[in-house]
Amino acid sequence: MIKELYVFIGMFLFLTLGMHYSEWLSHPFVHLQNLPSSGAYGLGLLHPFIFTLFGYILLLLPRALIKIIKRKK
Repeated sequence: MIKELYVFIGMFLFLTLGMHYSEWLSHPFVHLQNLPSSGAYGLGLLHPFIFTLFGYILLLLPRALIKIIKRKK
C-alpha cells in the first residue's frame, strides 16, 4: 500500500513539474495561490489530483494484468 502511495506521489510530482515547469521555476507561490481559480475543465483546485488519478489508473491496468498472468503460471 505504501509503495503504491509512493508511485502516486511520484507521478503527481512528475506530471506537475512536466506540465507547469516554467511556472514552478519563475513564480511557484503565485502559481499555488491561483490554483483554486484555475480553469482546467472546471475542476479548479482538484485538477492535479484528478489528472494524476487518471494517469495512475492507466498505469495500474497493465501492471495488474501482468501480475494476474504471472500468478497463473
